[in-house]
Amino acid sequence: MAYDNKFREKVLEYIDKGHTVEEAHEIFSVGTTTIKEWKRLKKETGKLDKRPLKRTHKKIDPVKLIAYIKEYPDSYQREIAEVFCCTQQAVFVALKRLKITRKKNQTLCGKRRIVEGRVSRNCG
Repeated sequence: MAYDNKFREKVLEYIDKGHTVEEAHEIFSVGTTTIKEWKRLKKETGKLDKRPLKRTHKKIDPVKLIAYIKEYPDSYQREIAEVFCCTQQAVFVALKRLKITRKKNQTLCGKRRIVEGRVSRNCG
């Protein structure tokens, strides 16, 4: 739960007046660990602003994936998975997140497949 900066200041001012962290916990209904984190944050940075989250991609770097797809546009997901040492499902999720479709140019029409202008009935 995110607390407003004014509320954080109020809690720390209460502690600065001579009260303990436990007393502030009882009065303001904030966890003692949270109050200690606020004190540490104020001491280190001088502010009580929330720190920005550092998010990284766990398996596949999107910049490298886009570069690979530009270099090898006809590669299959399983081939991409081998290059990036992950599963095909991880490649699928990364491509979906980047809004990249990997459909091949085959037009399906019922049980018939149209290949280069001619109809093939052997779809099996």
